[in-house]
Amino acid sequence: MRIYRHYDALPADARGAVVAIGNFDGVHPGHQAVIHEAGLIAGDLGRPWAVLTFEPHPRAFFTPDSEPFRLTPFRAKARRIAELGADLLIVQRFDAAFSALPAEDFVNTVLVDGLGAGHVVSGYDFVFGHKRGGNCELLLAMGAKKGFGFTAVNAEADPSGEAYSSTRVRERLGDADPRGAAAVLGRDFEIEGRVARGEARGKGTGFPTANIPLGVYLRPALGVYAVRAAIEYPNAGGDEETWLDGAANIGVRPTFGGDGVVLEVFLFDFDGDLYGKRLRVRLVDFLRPEKKFDGVNDLKAQIASDVAKAKEILNA
Repeated sequence: MRIYRHYDALPADARGAVVAIGNFDGVHPGHQAVIHEAGLIAGDLGRPWAVLTFEPHPRAFFTPDSEPFRLTPFRAKARRIAELGADLLIVQRFDAAFSALPAEDFVNTVLVDGLGAGHVVSGYDFVFGHKRGGNCELLLAMGAKKGFGFTAVNAEADPSGEAYSSTRVRERLGDADPRGAAAVLGRDFEIEGRVARGEARGKGTGFPTANIPLGVYLRPALGVYAVRAAIEYPNAGGDEETWLDGAANIGVRPTFGGDGVVLEVFLFDFDGDLYGKRLRVRLVDFLRPEKKFDGVNDLKAQIASDVAKAKEILNA
């Protein structure tokens, strides 16, 4: 999949694509339905299959002081979209100038002049342009005038009848229910990041951890999780990575007076240097809330219990 950071400088073989448009944070089954529909139409028309998305997420632009909420920051989102098979990912920077673009100008400047879109696909509730002035009806009407087709994809529902949504994923993660979040996402919720140097307290407990700052990721419920993690090596695709079982704490480390939420991962049966490497960590199940212990010995005993429980869950 080729990635372009600008819509107005595409090579000739990237223009004329069938374009799925959306924020796609989470790339859950509802998002996948939109992207797949674009792929089907692209195949029928013999055109490139493209996805147009926005970074940073508009919500982060308009409310920069809000709590972190991302399910898939750009790197993770790009991986998921590539796995779906799209040919092109076009990333539009969402800044003050772009947010002020009227809806009609977005269609003319981005979709027609920039992308030369042959067909556009979005979710049924997609809105765009200054003050959310554009919607599916506008895309359909302008497409008929400007020479591109338009398809709106209805909401996808899970077996219970509820629509897949990023909001539902966030709610379940906040409720310490990673299995429920996975049911909505269609996969385990995953946090990825580069391992940072911590204070090496884990070695003193006998359970050395890899520390990963959460950055813009949503903060799941604080506590201990059974996890699986993969070390990303250069030029290694997802199929080549080895997933290792482990236990992780998401929290502020109250026993040691920590401040700021961090993900600490202890990998079972692993002995190696992870500093500076990227880890992908999947939350499989929630074990217990984070708590403050009276001393290191109490903490060590609890970690041993957590590890045993995590192994039982992951082996099952």
